[in-house]
Amino acid sequence: MSESNRLPIIPLRNMVLFPGVVQPIDVGRPKSLVVAEQATKDIGMRIAVVTQTTPEVEDPSIGEIFKIGVEAEVLRVMKIATNRATVVVRGIRRIHLESFEEEGETVYGTFTAVAESGEDEVEAQGLAMAVRDSAKQLISISPDIPDESAVLLEQVREPGKMADIAAANLEGSISEKIELLDMVSIPDRLREVLTRLQRALETYRVKEHIDSHVRAEMGKHQREAVLRQRMRAIQEELGDADDDDAAAEFEDRIPEAGMPKDVEEVAQKQLARLRQIPPQSPEHTVARTYLEWLVELPWQTLTPDNLDLERARTVLDEDHYGLEKVKKRIIEYLAVRRLKPDKKGPILCLVGPPGVGKTSTGRSVARALGRNFVRASLGGVRDEAEIRGHRRTYVGALPGRILQSIRRAGSRNPVFVLDEIDKLGHDFRGDPASALLEVLDPEQNHQFSDHFLEVPFDLSQVLFFATANEIDPIPAALRDRLEILELPGYTRSEKLHIAKRHLIPKQIDEHGITNERITIADEATLQVVDAYTREAGVRNLERELAGVCRGVAVKIAGGDDSAHHIVKKNLGDILGPLRFYPEAADRTELSGVATGLAWTPVGGDIMFVEATRMAGKGKLILTGHLGEVMQESAQAALTFARSHAEDFGLDPKFFQKSDLHVHVPAGGIRKDGPSAGVTMVTALVSLLSGRRVRDDLAMTGEISLRGTVMPVGGVKEKVLAAHRAGLHRVILPERNRKDLIDIPQEIQDEVEMVFVSNIIEAIELALEPATAHDEKRQTSSDTTQPTV
Repeated sequence: MSESNRLPIIPLRNMVLFPGVVQPIDVGRPKSLVVAEQATKDIGMRIAVVTQTTPEVEDPSIGEIFKIGVEAEVLRVMKIATNRATVVVRGIRRIHLESFEEEGETVYGTFTAVAESGEDEVEAQGLAMAVRDSAKQLISISPDIPDESAVLLEQVREPGKMADIAAANLEGSISEKIELLDMVSIPDRLREVLTRLQRALETYRVKEHIDSHVRAEMGKHQREAVLRQRMRAIQEELGDADDDDAAAEFEDRIPEAGMPKDVEEVAQKQLARLRQIPPQSPEHTVARTYLEWLVELPWQTLTPDNLDLERARTVLDEDHYGLEKVKKRIIEYLAVRRLKPDKKGPILCLVGPPGVGKTSTGRSVARALGRNFVRASLGGVRDEAEIRGHRRTYVGALPGRILQSIRRAGSRNPVFVLDEIDKLGHDFRGDPASALLEVLDPEQNHQFSDHFLEVPFDLSQVLFFATANEIDPIPAALRDRLEILELPGYTRSEKLHIAKRHLIPKQIDEHGITNERITIADEATLQVVDAYTREAGVRNLERELAGVCRGVAVKIAGGDDSAHHIVKKNLGDILGPLRFYPEAADRTELSGVATGLAWTPVGGDIMFVEATRMAGKGKLILTGHLGEVMQESAQAALTFARSHAEDFGLDPKFFQKSDLHVHVPAGGIRKDGPSAGVTMVTALVSLLSGRRVRDDLAMTGEISLRGTVMPVGGVKEKVLAAHRAGLHRVILPERNRKDLIDIPQEIQDEVEMVFVSNIIEAIELALEPATAHDEKRQTSSDTTQPTV
């Protein structure tokens, strides 16, 4: 020490003073204020500045102060308040605390000077230059270090002082700074300061890089925020603002949706993902659409079934006339549900011609059960994704028609009609019929998975109805999952009842006519059925009745206030001339023409087979757009006729000098199937024998070479076609007698059905006796002979 080794002490809580550094010190403790008061009177006095080991202590003892400190010169004292002052000091040299004592209100310490080493070493000089460069770099990029520090560094030449000034500007803990203050070897101190400077530089560079990146992002987000704010203001001005918070909305809706636990976990995961996606990102729209579908599906919504059998019968009878098979099956299902409530619904397929009420039956069943109704048309669908949905990787992806319809229904157990299931297609995009296998399998559809949602949905409570015009196009695997119910065409009397109960009241209402202004007699309705339509269903009948109502509406709108009674006589004034006439009698006027019966997807129909003979060399000509099976039937018919020529009174050599031509009219329509065999044999025998086929008779049946008449399908449709054509006798195979149960009793009363087991019987029943034929032919020749 110079004059005295006793110095007044100012302890610092969170600061370390280094030699050569000018530092303002805020003092507020009473003992420190006494030292400041003394310094006010003696500017330039020396004090000891030490640092506390424990900053929280108000009045530290010697054990609570670091032994290493700095002797400082007081440069200035500024009184801030009564109990606060700022003392500006400059560090002079390092000192070591030896003892500690209080004298009055001032604390004094006894100190010894600390000698430093290595000041003149070359290494110290080089390290000092490196420290200066690094410190200047740090000062240039650090906003916390004043620029004056760089000027001070330029003026300093002593390595030790350089280390102390640089150390004072470094960030660090009290213990780290005390460690530097306690280093007496100047090269060691410079090396440590240089290491910390380089670490601080690297930290600032990384921070600067991060800050620049954040500033760029913030600038982008701020720009987007400003644009969104302006857009929101525009939307509010236009009244289109939507301030809903998507995430907050789904937070409430997901628990309320009633999803299964595993599905809810998926929804929560997607919700967390939605929060992290910026609203302007396309992924945000995909995630939101996905969550909207999850929360809007009826996971737990079930409509209670009305299991009142009598009410169900009443509703079904109100909506549809006939269709007893379907009504019976629905009543059976309801009865079983009453006994076993958890019974899964049947998967019914209604097969029949157009216009017989297949689709509307599903709506009627939904009304009878009290369930929601939904329909999906499958006609022309070729893409598997139409059934199972698209994966979310595609733009605009959505679930398939199954889940779309379930969502639209709003319940998990609707009556679901899959319309036109026989018209599904398939191509390179997949096979939708195969995708339906899972939907229509009660053992699998409780875990139906759509490609879009990729979570299981329970379809086991859905009552599926499929509709088709014909069963053959439906793949075998899919057909195996369906319970087939065939709906044949309506009889003449059934059409009359349907028209009276449903069609006529509907058309009168739709055309704005009251029942007092128009009445349609039963005879007029039957005339429309017989002469203006030729169909299995009632669609064309409804169109013609609509034409009648339009004709009356024109008269009423023109000022005619009279009541209009439509009868058979005045029907032609509205609908025009008759469109269909009984053809069988005219066609069979000559021998070689037989009336057959055919099944088509739109119901049964009559079919004429014409045969003619000409000179030739035994050639058989077949025309009429016949399929291979039908051509084979013609070959079999000719073979049978030749082998039994003597039985029919024919010349056994008739085929040697003659060609036979068999033609089936309506050549623009392809015809095929084996059931025309009986008709072709009858036409050939009629031609060769000269005996006419009865004009009130039609026939169907497949033949063998031995003359056996084999059973065919579509018997009810064929008999109904014969009845519509005004025929009174039908020849059927004996083994089709079992199908009588499907034919309404009124048809059986009006049409005589004759069952045969061999072709000989059929020919004898079909051909007129030779005597009757000769008499008719003579009468015909007499009436057609020209007069002179």
